[in-house]
Amino acid sequence: MRIMGLDYGAKTVGVAVCDPLGFTAQAVETIVRKEESKLRRTCRRIEELIREYEITSIVLGYPKNMDDSVGERAKKTEEFKEMLERRTGLSVILWDERLTTVEADEILRESGVPVSERKKVIDKVAAGIILQSYLNAAESDDREH
Repeated sequence: MRIMGLDYGAKTVGVAVCDPLGFTAQAVETIVRKEESKLRRTCRRIEELIREYEITSIVLGYPKNMDDSVGERAKKTEEFKEMLERRTGLSVILWDERLTTVEADEILRESGVPVSERKKVIDKVAAGIILQSYLNAAESDDREH
């Protein structure tokens, strides 16, 4: 059971996958597109990664507002979720991603990654944080039952 984590942004999608046992998330890549609405190549790359890593489900970062309301970015994420489910046939789980980009930036800063390099990797690191958060919650749920 391998799960893919995605951090969907206006011009990038950060991608992470978990190990085959579902314990740890690893950042894989950042898919970049020129325009927000141009998703064909992005979806094709996600489908390639699904086959390569034998993905069984997807966790998609859900950017709710800090007051828990659903704004424009979250609505676009919901549309992306529906498109992914149609194209891949996989279950796509929306997962709260508030502050993951801040956390990713902090990790990169503490790791000594120069500011000029952070933009290139921050989205895939955020995808890894989203996926790891989901894996940790799933493991915690398993322990309680």
